[in-house]
Amino acid sequence: MSNDLDTISAQTLAHYQRNAASFFAGTIDHDVSQNIQALLGAISTPPPFTILDLGCGPGRDLKAFTQAGHRAIGIDGCAEFVRMARDYSGCEVWQQDFLHLDLPAAMFDGIYANASLFHVPKAALPDVLLKLHAAIKPGGVLFSSNPRGDNQEGWHGPRYGSYHDLATWRAYLEQAGFVYLDHYYRPAGLPLAEQHWLASVWRKPA
Repeated sequence: MSNDLDTISAQTLAHYQRNAASFFAGTIDHDVSQNIQALLGAISTPPPFTILDLGCGPGRDLKAFTQAGHRAIGIDGCAEFVRMARDYSGCEVWQQDFLHLDLPAAMFDGIYANASLFHVPKAALPDVLLKLHAAIKPGGVLFSSNPRGDNQEGWHGPRYGSYHDLATWRAYLEQAGFVYLDHYYRPAGLPLAEQHWLASVWRKPA
């Protein structure tokens, strides 16, 4: 498989396009309330919030944010996910490739990147994070959850992933201008060796 950045993105998105229905069926019941609350609880302005769900998939978490009284906007590079998310959540959803984001400046109280940013190759990550930083209001919050690893990247079947440890992930986020707030590993209640997800919370300085 090619390692050209646009080719990487296109091939990964094509996998999700082919498997959108099964992905929705396999993830609709996942309990990510801990992640949602980690984002919402870190936002210091009065609700309701304007939230960007980055890599919203079929819309599960968009619906949760909306039901909690917030304005949620989704973004995904997979056309079928965009269609499904609009139908399922009733929210506004934008189709954009993460490598070519075009976001409004300082619009969002929070950006929720659950199981999405790990698909960004290391070479593109600094630019992506700068664009997310610019789209968050001063004092706003970024939440991310990614599979953790030893800073390797490459193809995992038909999908490309980058698997960072906390120190490396922190360096990327701080380079983009974010301030560390908190992190934890998931799933909760398991030994660390079985907690394969690194969740972290970051603030854009006011």
